Amino acid sequence: MTKVRFDNGRRIIERWDRVFEAASAEPRRQLIVSLMDADPEGSVLLPASAMNPNVPMDPDRLRTELYHQHLPLLAERGFIEWETEPMRASRGERFEEVAVVFEALHSTATEIPDSLVVGCQRLEAERQNIHGPE
Repeated sequence: MTKVRFDNGRRIIERWDRVFEAASAEPRRQLIVSLMDADPEGSVLLPASAMNPNVPMDPDRLRTELYHQHLPLLAERGFIEWETEPMRASRGERFEEVAVVFEALHSTATEIPDSLVVGCQRLEAERQNIHGPE
């Protein structure tokens, strides 16, 4: 029984590490949120769906970073599936493992410190939805 708990514990730790690694870069966070907003069976176009509207970056540079870094990482973990022409992404078989973290953040936006909300369009909008116009 102890070995089973130990093995399960290691698997869970590894899964959480993968989720937080996926959420550790802004283009990946933007893409996850874009996929949460999209039809579950649909896809989103890239690089636009991975770009922060408050801090837009050069689309060609972002496309390169997505292709070589962000999309392979998310796909390897099963969070997304992606195609190159046209460049787009859809939910992967483990998408819910990463989406649930963002759902929890969005539902508790009023409890998150301003230093992590002000300037984040989505969390600011969630605060508005929870409290109404201020």
